[in-house]
Amino acid sequence: MKWIDVREIAQELAEKYPEIDPQTVRFVDLHNLVVGLDGFDDDHGHGGEKVLEAIQATWIDEAE
Repeated sequence: MKWIDVREIAQELAEKYPEIDPQTVRFVDLHNLVVGLDGFDDDHGHGGEKVLEAIQATWIDEAE
């Protein structure tokens, strides 16, 4: 997975962390959760605020 795979990342987060409310996750923590996913293979430095916002919003949709 790469940072651009927003929907796939959000789905993986929803499956791996069903106990976490994505609305309460800080971006620093979200970044760490994403880079820790199995199959994530991208430059850790490219996970900026805009991509993290997109991932969080999609994760919220997945969790509903």
